Amino acid sequence: MENAINVIYLGGPTIILEIAGLRLMTDPTLDPAGEVFKINDKPAYSKTEGPASVNIGKIDAVLLSHDQHGDNLDNAGREFLKTVPKTFTTRLGAERLKGNAIGLAPWETTILNDKITITSTPARHGPAGSEHLTGDVTGFIVSTKDIQIYITGDTVFYNGIKEVAEKFKPKYIFIFAGAAQPRGPFNVTMGTNDAIDTAFAFPGATIIPVHFEGWSHYTETGEMLRQSFSALGIADRLKILKAGVKTEL
Repeated sequence: MENAINVIYLGGPTIILEIAGLRLMTDPTLDPAGEVFKINDKPAYSKTEGPASVNIGKIDAVLLSHDQHGDNLDNAGREFLKTVPKTFTTRLGAERLKGNAIGLAPWETTILNDKITITSTPARHGPAGSEHLTGDVTGFIVSTKDIQIYITGDTVFYNGIKEVAEKFKPKYIFIFAGAAQPRGPFNVTMGTNDAIDTAFAFPGATIIPVHFEGWSHYTETGEMLRQSFSALGIADRLKILKAGVKTEL
């Protein structure tokens, strides 16, 4: 169908979104299992699963939450960016990446083509006060004349997410879940509580988790999300994708 929206989940934070004739990828993590990444020159987390598929095909643009952490942009992912016409990310990230990278400030909108616009959304990669440790991150609203899709990027639920809910009404929200804990016993991505808060902040949206499997520092699973949503009677609001399978939204 010409107006169909398809998604292919590759694992970790990486999806391919097929919308309005274009193919967009989030946070490319394409290394095989076993790669280890450091924080402050010490091993901090590792990749436990490789991508569900390496037959990626043409990608028109990458939507990159941030470039400074290996679980959002790994070694193979960095090489892959060189093959993509445009990479949208934070302002500081674009300065570091150079090349095809385009930095967007929160709420800044860019026209991708005559059918799609991309808007940067605020994100906070951990609890209040952690910004100096985790650095700048961003999310994205992908808009056509018919639909809005929200990609949260690496963030917890906080006032910035509420601001997105005041400005946009997405039909689908890809949350970066997993309750990741690379630095200690605090989450830098959404746990089950954050996911539920997001669901109620956007009552008309389907919640689609990514970033919850394939890396050693994720502490919550898709099954935990499923149990939590079921306990609150909103299981129908949650959609968990099968890795490597094209799914029509």
